[in-house]
Amino acid sequence: MKLFFISDIHGSLYFTKKVLEIFKEEEADYLVILGDELYHGARNPLPEQYNPKEVASLLNEFADKIIAIRGNCDSEVDEMVLNFPMAAAYSTILYNNKRIFITHGHIYNENNLPKLKAGDVFVYGHTHIPKAEKVNQIFIINPGSITFPKENNPNSYGVLQNNIFEIRDLNGIILKKITI
Repeated sequence: MKLFFISDIHGSLYFTKKVLEIFKEEEADYLVILGDELYHGARNPLPEQYNPKEVASLLNEFADKIIAIRGNCDSEVDEMVLNFPMAAAYSTILYNNKRIFITHGHIYNENNLPKLKAGDVFVYGHTHIPKAEKVNQIFIINPGSITFPKENNPNSYGVLQNNIFEIRDLNGIILKKITI
């Protein structure tokens, strides 16, 4: 199974189109969205081609392939326009005998981990900073942001296949890689 991870779209039609094209090219089984789908939030500037309504429409075309959680900029209204659930602050995915705990990062994060066992994988967004490391037998991964990368990082996403998690820029260049 191949999983494609994105976070922090923040309503950018421009970057949603780009990343959905990459998702199709990757032929991934599922698109995992780690929150902040439609709105830019009060701390962010308006993203390129800000259009939450069109972003929702594009994402809805992939509703049967989306696993999503709610971010701190998401609201109940978003659930009314999206054809896939994203009401939870976290969820889990079972992958090759591993538990992948997915969340946005504003509640659970690397400084406030949920109860996980050795070998589990914690994947989050929110910081907009790519990360892939193993700490105390837990894999901690952040694919970065497709719209608002921080700390001079490029726009990025993640791909998990054959127990290898790669964080890539929008040109497919591997930024970080970890075997889980």
